Parts: sequence; C-alpha cells; structure tokens
Amino acid sequence: MSATLSQNMLLAVPMAPLVGAIAAGFFGKQIGRRGAHSITILGVLIAFIISAMTLKSVAVDGARFNETIYEWMVLGGLKMEVGFLVDGLTAMMMCVVTFVSLMVHIYTIGYMEEDPGYQRFFSYISLFTFSMLMLVMSNNMLQLFFGWEAVGLVSYLLIGFWYTKPTAIFANMKAFLVNRVGDFGFILGIGLLVAYGGSLNYAELFGKSAELAQVKFNAPLWGSDWMMLSVACICLFIGAMGKSAQFPLHVWLPDSMEGPTPISALIHAATMVTAGIFMVARMSPLFELSDTALNFVLVIGAITALFMGFLGIIQNDIKRVVAYSTLSQLGYMTVALGASAYSVAVFHLMTHAFFKALLFLGAGSVIIGMHHDQDIRNMGGLRKYMPITWITSLLGSLALIGTPLFSGFYSKDSIIEAVHASHLPGAQFAYLAVIIGVFVTAFYSFRMYFLVFHGKENFHHKPFPGEHDHHDDHGDEHHEPHESPWVVTAPLILLAIPSVVIGFLAIQPMLFGDFFKDAIFVNHEVHHAMSELAHEFHGAVAMATHGLTALPFWLALAGVVTAYVFYMVAPSIPATIGKVLRPVIVVLENKYFMDWINENILARAARLLGTGLWKGGDGMVIDGVLINGSAKAVGGIAGIVRRVQTGHLYWYALVMILGVIGLMSWQLWPYMWPQFKALAGL
Repeated sequence: MSATLSQNMLLAVPMAPLVGAIAAGFFGKQIGRRGAHSITILGVLIAFIISAMTLKSVAVDGARFNETIYEWMVLGGLKMEVGFLVDGLTAMMMCVVTFVSLMVHIYTIGYMEEDPGYQRFFSYISLFTFSMLMLVMSNNMLQLFFGWEAVGLVSYLLIGFWYTKPTAIFANMKAFLVNRVGDFGFILGIGLLVAYGGSLNYAELFGKSAELAQVKFNAPLWGSDWMMLSVACICLFIGAMGKSAQFPLHVWLPDSMEGPTPISALIHAATMVTAGIFMVARMSPLFELSDTALNFVLVIGAITALFMGFLGIIQNDIKRVVAYSTLSQLGYMTVALGASAYSVAVFHLMTHAFFKALLFLGAGSVIIGMHHDQDIRNMGGLRKYMPITWITSLLGSLALIGTPLFSGFYSKDSIIEAVHASHLPGAQFAYLAVIIGVFVTAFYSFRMYFLVFHGKENFHHKPFPGEHDHHDDHGDEHHEPHESPWVVTAPLILLAIPSVVIGFLAIQPMLFGDFFKDAIFVNHEVHHAMSELAHEFHGAVAMATHGLTALPFWLALAGVVTAYVFYMVAPSIPATIGKVLRPVIVVLENKYFMDWINENILARAARLLGTGLWKGGDGMVIDGVLINGSAKAVGGIAGIVRRVQTGHLYWYALVMILGVIGLMSWQLWPYMWPQFKALAGL
C-alpha cells in the first residue's frame, strides 16, 4: 500500500464485517452454519488484512487520511457527514479490533457448536465489529455517536443472547439502562462543543480549542464562573464512564457475563469498553485545556482501579474474576488519561486487549472442558488435562500482573510512573490506588490460576451440572475434563504471542516515538508526566531490568506468593480471615451495595417520579384539565346554549325584545347615569 491511503480500501474495513453480519443474520437458514461462520470470518479477515496494511502505511510511510466519504445533510452551516480519520491512533485501534474479533470468530465455531442460535450469534459479533470500526475510524462527532450507540445496541443483543434465561434479560436491560445514563452526558458534551464550536468535525473543533477554552458560564453554584470546556469534557467523560464501566456506572459489566463467553472476550477486550478510553484520547486537545476535567478523570479511574480489584478477590465464577480484572484495568487506563499520559492509556488498551481476550477465551476453554461448570472451587489440577489452555492462561496471567518483559509490564508500569510524575491534586491518591492495585491484581489472578490448574482435583466427587450419573471407562461417576478442539486452542496460541511480545516491540514507537505525534496532543509545559517518562526511558530491555528491582514487581510477586500460600499450602488461612473480616466480606459480596442502591433507591425514585409525571402530569393535568377539561367545558356551554334554543317563535320574539332593550340601555346609560345620581341625591 502506498503512502496515500485509498478511500475505497478504508471503506472496505467496516463494510466487510457489515456484509457478513447481514448475510448471516437475514440469510442464516439458507446458507447454514458453515456458510454463516465462513462469510463472517471472511469479512473480519478482510478487515484485518486491510487494517494491517493501513498500520504499515501509517507507521512506516507516514500516510494519513482525513476526508468526508458521504455528506448526509447540512443544517445551517452544520455539516452532518460520514468521514474517516486515519492516523496512528486509528490504525492501531483498527488492528486491535479486527485481530481480536477474528480470534473470537474462529473460537466461536467451537464454543457455540451446539447452540441453536449459531447463525444469529455470528451475525451479532460481526455487526459489533462493524460498529466499533465506525466509531474508531470516525473524523466527526456524528459518526462517533453513531458507533457509540451501535456498540451499545449490539452489546444489548449479545448480553441477552440467551433470551429465555431471566438473568440474561435482566443483565442486558441493566447494561442498556446504565449506558443510557452515560450517553445522556455524552450527547450533552457533544451538544456544548457543537453549540460553541459550530462544527461536528474533529479537526475544526480542535482548531478552535483555544477559543473554546475562553468561554465561561455563569455558575449556578459556588459563586465562580465555570469553563465551558471543563463542563463539556466532564460530560464527554460521563459517556466514557458508561461505556468503559467506570465507577459508579460500572455495575453493568460484571453482569454482562450472562452472555456467551466469546462475547465476554469481545466486549471486554476490543470493543465496547475500550470505546471510552479511545474517545478521551482522541479528544486530548480539549481535555488538555481543563485541569478540572483531567482531575475528575484521574480520581474516578483510581477509585475503579482499586475498588473493583478488591471485588475480584472474592469471586468464585471463573468469568467474573476476569470481568472484575477488566474493570480494574480500565481504571488503570483512565488514570493514565487523567495524568495526560494518553499514549500510555491506549498502549495499555492495546496490550490489555490481547491478554484479556486470551484470559477470557482461556476461561471459556476451561468451561468447555468442565462441561459448563464455572465455579473455580470445583476445578483443580486441570493442567494435566488441558495443557494448551493451561500454558496460554499462565502467559495471560503473567502479562496481566505486569511481569517484566511481558506486554502488560511495559504498559502498566508506565501508567504507574506517569501518575507518580503528575502534579494534579488527585495524583497522590491515584498513585496509592494503582500501587495497591498491583498486589490485588496479582493476588486474584493467581488465586484463580492456582485453583483452576493446580492443587487437588475437585471434580471427581460429583457429576457436572446438567449431567446424569453414569460411569466412564474407569468406573468413576464423572467425565474427565478434556482439552478443547483446535478452533478453540488456535486462537489461544495466536493471542498468547502478542500478550508476551507486543509491549517489548511497541513501547519505543508508541510512547516515545512519532507514532501518535499528530493524533494525541499533550501540553508538556503544564503536564509533565510524559516528559519525565521519556527522560527516564533507556530502552525496553533496560526498563525490564530496572523493573525487577522496582516496587510494582515486588508487590506483584508478593501477590502471587500470598495466593500460593493461601490456596495451595494452607487453605485454612482464607477461611479464618473470612471469619475475622466478615463485615468486610459482606460488603464485597454485595459489591459495595451498589446494585441495592441502584435498584432500591435510584430506580425506585425514578419510578416514583415517572409515576408522578404519568398520573399527576399526564393523567390529571394534560388528560384531566387540558384535554378532557376543555371537552367538558365545551359540553357544558353547549348544554346551556341548547336550553336557549327552544324552537318556539314567542321565545325568540321575547329574546329579541329583551336584546333591543339591553342594547338601548347600554347606549343610553352614559346620559341616564348623571340624571339618576341627581334624583337619588348622590
């Protein structure tokens, strides 16, 4: 591909998965299962190949693209159009989305093999890929919002994929409603920028950023004016809090585990949850001008990184452990955004996409091997039955906890260093949160790893869920766990490779090179984090060597050792701690009572408000007074008039005479009144 990017080839990137989604969705019965997975995988493969070629052109040849593809309409001077902006940030996201999606598509062949909704599932995940690609390739706010809402819609369809399962329906409605809250903030932010900037186009808005920073509101509170840009950026970030599951809008993400495992991997690794992180990085020219917004981002990210990690410690469902890990890691990315280390945030987004997809698909492979038992307390010793799943899951776990030389180490340690270098008021709290989070991450990751793959085999004493007691070849009343088929293990191996090496290869160009030079803007005079990181960086090998003596490595090692002692050597310790710290465990088991607050206070208050507006506003005022009241008034007046219209001639003659008398009296009254006063002596 030449240094100039072809519009038609770029257009093929989102269109290829869309064609696959339409074919599998509308013609699934005609083309059958093989046809459905073939056409959707082909579509995503085409998208990945073109994305890889685009990345090469952008990184090596310096190619860029920012053009309108289709002008939808013009309102006044406001152009609403479909357009693509391709730079380093977009090209990297295109490759991550298409590669992870391709792995998930292949994996799905094995995982969903017996599901009656096979074709529908492939249609949805292909549509998900199209939606995310439209979001990341956009060069304007309108298309960004289209992709934003489209990933929300498809996640709703996928989380509730098993629509006969009540918990799945509750989970997808929860995801949909929580994201509506975030999206309300998001569209308010877009509205403010468009109202004051006069354009939906990124480049035009960013060009006016200095002017926008001068606009102030008369504040309703606190007696000082508010910067419009601060309000707009906070509103945009509220949208990101919904999509990227930041506290307190995180509550939908653990429940999204109700969907099939492949979609858990796709939502958590490459699509939905990365949208918010990507959006804030894309809007860096605006966020850089508001320390208030950055501080808000930093604190919210820190709370999410630490407190969601704590919840991962007490989970026993294998998928939920990984889900809370995602929440915590998204908090790390958000902390990096708040510290103005946008490139570090998207670097961690990329490394995390690979090892988190690997961990989710590895968990799915374990679930297949365990005949759909997801409780890690019923596992143990699986490494001898599932060697490929074991080794790839170990590599993913090592990447997650930030082991030196693994991809997660380079991105996670860079986040910690960036926060340490930040001078924002919330930076000290954020640094403390991410440092403690290192130990917590290592502990819950290896708690799961040891309970699943090592120790005593806990699956012999009972048959798996949904199975009848019967004897296998050895006479035991159970099925042996087994390694998954190649369509499941091949994606695990292909994801394990970047999980190990991508950080080592990419840290120099992505953080300290020119890869993001025109995609991400940082005001180095005010926000010093990236400058200090660049000053301390002496190469990937030197960073790994230094990492072996740094605090995060020792905290991660302590987490692993603690997990090993607690669950392999002396399992009585966690039980004892659980009894001593019972009140804390209750709080964690109830997820800080966030679900209770949402369902019993916020949802009930919203329901009462809705009922009041319905019965009081709609029923009494609109229907009772304005509509039915006016009808009754007309009816009452008509009843009176009807009594006057008798049809008798003498009645009409009398009324006419009375009318003439009344009219004459009215005309003569000004002359008669003085005479009347004189006669009366007034």
